[in-house]
Amino acid sequence: MYVLVILIAILFAFYLFYKTKYIRSNRLVEKKWLAAKSNIALGLFVFLFGVNHLLFISETTVMYIVAAIFIVYGAIFSWIGFKKYKHYLPFAIEEAKNFEMQK
Repeated sequence: MYVLVILIAILFAFYLFYKTKYIRSNRLVEKKWLAAKSNIALGLFVFLFGVNHLLFISETTVMYIVAAIFIVYGAIFSWIGFKKYKHYLPFAIEEAKNFEMQK
């Protein structure tokens, strides 16, 4: 139980970290890449939050349904974020190289 809580807190911290980097970034593709990374962290956060509720907190049918929705939503959000991350990674590398050349 404590492992899930610690992982949930770490993933929320990663989400805040990547959102802060997103806001501070000036490069377009890097912003999309950082948004994808924050989507992954948020999706995993929601997924583990649902797992935590399902395993340790749920006592009613409504709570089981809500936990299942969190698990499904978090898994889908993480998967979409991972696909976006893989898509934007080569473009972000190229943009970073071009930015270094301009300096």
